Amino acid sequence: MFGRFTLIAGPCVLEGDELNLEVARAVKGWGETFGLRVIFKASFDKANRSKVDSARGPGLRDGLELLATVKAETGMTILTDVHEPPQAELVAQVVDVLQIPAFLCRQTDLLVAAGTAGKPVNIKKGQWMSPSDMAGAVDKLRAAGAPDVAVTERGTFFGYGNLVVDMRSFAEGRAATEAPIIFDGTHSVQRPGQADGSSGGDPEHVPALVRAAVAAGCDGLFLETHPRPSDAPSDGSNMLPLGRMAGLLQEVAAIRSALANAAEPDSGNVTS
Repeated sequence: MFGRFTLIAGPCVLEGDELNLEVARAVKGWGETFGLRVIFKASFDKANRSKVDSARGPGLRDGLELLATVKAETGMTILTDVHEPPQAELVAQVVDVLQIPAFLCRQTDLLVAAGTAGKPVNIKKGQWMSPSDMAGAVDKLRAAGAPDVAVTERGTFFGYGNLVVDMRSFAEGRAATEAPIIFDGTHSVQRPGQADGSSGGDPEHVPALVRAAVAAGCDGLFLETHPRPSDAPSDGSNMLPLGRMAGLLQEVAAIRSALANAAEPDSGNVTS
């Protein structure tokens, strides 16, 4: 599943069929244009919202119906989060990849349930954890039977309400976990609790961080996107507009091509 460079992209939370399919079809098109493995992602529940009255999403039952529609209409690989152990088996009947949210990345019962469901798992690194700290979480998933595991890096807390991405984390995390390390380019610019008690963000920094992460050797990208981020019910302050994604992915393709060319042995004559 994660054996080649992968783009995981979609809106933060599921909305109606029209918007979900608009984004999914765009993601699928980027895969074809740029030669990427693509996975559509959206959450049915944002269980860790800062405020009790924040929008959370359609919920498990309706959310799985919405995800099933995206899969039926586009044929895409589908990913969504699970928050509680009983959800894992139900969600695995509809989606292709389970995701463990960052705040839950050490919860043994949840990890075991996700691994037992028999689907690939993307586990998000907690913002307080080092790359090597994720080895134990990955081991729990593999021991429970997960056939493939990836870790997604979003940075580490630097004081209150700020995240810093250490570009060494891709190599260090890969060595410690023996798993692909994906870069979450949109959540890495979040500012938790900075927008009147909700998460704010600095999306203008997403392109630079994405370019740096690709150059540093990440194994894929996680990017949340929306046609109108200001109208999104969740994480609109750090998502990229749908219309800006193709330009960024073109830059990503150029960086990856340059890295591949640099790695090729010199075919010219060598003189002493």
